Amino acid sequence: MTTQVPHSVSIAIAKGSNTPRIDYPPISVHRFSKEAQQAGVTVHQIDNVPVKFFNPEKTLADCFKFRNKIGMDVVLEAIKLYKIRKVFNIDEILRYPKICRIERIIRQYLEMNI
Repeated sequence: MTTQVPHSVSIAIAKGSNTPRIDYPPISVHRFSKEAQQAGVTVHQIDNVPVKFFNPEKTLADCFKFRNKIGMDVVLEAIKLYKIRKVFNIDEILRYPKICRIERIIRQYLEMNI
């Protein structure tokens, strides 16, 4: 949910799991609890291979959770791009911060900007 080209591919793995060892592409590993890793997952077929992605609302929650790692400019751009979508679901947006333990942070931001 950004127009920026990332320096690495972000992946979510369960806490306690081993980090994958690959030469390319560069990866950025984020560790999640089981509940947070399974929430908001959608599966898309890419070249007949199932690839898991987080839905936009879960992605927003993760952006806020990792705001110190990815930068607030990315977080603000993600929320801006989400706001201009045709489907804006505030209930879904507020569902994932509870799981990610950032509800207070995202609520404050949403109250000021939406």
